[in-house]
Formats: sequence, C-alpha cells, structure tokens
Amino acid sequence: MRGLFIVTIFLISAVIAEERMAIVKLVSPDPKIRGNVTFHQKGKAVAISGVIEGLNEGLHGFHVHEKGDLTSGCASTGSHFNPYNKNHGGPNDADRHVGDLGNVAANSAGVAVISMSDNVIQLEGPNSIIGRAIVVHADQDDLGKGGYTDSLTTGHAGARLACGIIGTLNPKGASSAASIYLTPFLLPLTILLNSFY
Repeated sequence: MRGLFIVTIFLISAVIAEERMAIVKLVSPDPKIRGNVTFHQKGKAVAISGVIEGLNEGLHGFHVHEKGDLTSGCASTGSHFNPYNKNHGGPNDADRHVGDLGNVAANSAGVAVISMSDNVIQLEGPNSIIGRAIVVHADQDDLGKGGYTDSLTTGHAGARLACGIIGTLNPKGASSAASIYLTPFLLPLTILLNSFY
C-alpha cells in the first residue's frame, strides 16, 4: 500500500508540473523583420505558435540552434541543435536534428503565422530547447533532400535573417490552477491510503 501512496502522490505532482511554456523574441539587423514565437508543452507534444513579420514571400528555414548566444548576432548561435549527431532532415523524419523544425511560410505581405507541433523538441530534459536559439533563414529548408553539399547539415536554408534566445514563460495560472483543483483531494487521499496499512 505504501507503494500505491507514493505512486499517487507522484502522479498528482506530474499533473501539476506537466504544463511548460517558453518564448522567444526574434531580432534582426533588418528592422523590418521581427516576431515572437511561443512553445507550449503538454505531455510530450510541444505546440509552436507565433508571428514573424518583414520576410520575403515564401518558405524560410526555421530551426533551433545549439547556442543561446547573440554576441555576434545570429552567427554566434552555432549549428542546429543536434545532440545525437544525426543528419539534417524534416520535422517528420526519424533521422533529423532535434532542432529541425522545417519551414515557416510568409504570405505576400511578408507575414508568417506559425502553428505547428513537434514531439522531438522538449522544454526540459536532454532535448530541452530552453536557453538555445531560434533562427529564421533566408531560404527554404530542403529538409535534407536537396542534394546540395549542405543539405544534410543545414538544409541549404541560406543566410540567418532573424534569431532570438528561448526563455521560460510561466503559463498563466497553470500550477496555481492545478493546485486549486487538486489540493482539496490530497489530504483526504493521503488519509485514505494511510488507513490501508
């Protein structure tokens, strides 16, 4: 019974701590290019949403880079986040960098509205993107299938147009809301489980 008690408390703690959020403000040497991207993790899936303005119409490579370092602009963010030393690929490929998020599409007004989900990046653990950088590229990411000399490393996505460091964002009331609903049950549950042994 003691094991059941410990498992129950662990599951309740997991529910309270399950939701995580992060945000990045994109900067660019071109003052027309700007944007914000948020990451919202529930379970293993990370929802990615945001808006980027000032791009040329079309597809633009969109990646997590290994370093959250903007001392030399986007050039100092390093390579794609690739802790498992894999080839570059698309977001749905098994052989891909953790940071390979594919492309964002800018409309004729130069605005890219982002709404995607990814199960490889995470907001904690070995695949955590917290403290790393998002980079938006000038060209389309060929997802490792273009046959160029850099297709399997960068997706032949071209210059780095904008970037920003990914930081944590407290989901509004996530832990407090979970606590409000779960706390009244913790004491009676503890008493009930303790009465069995």
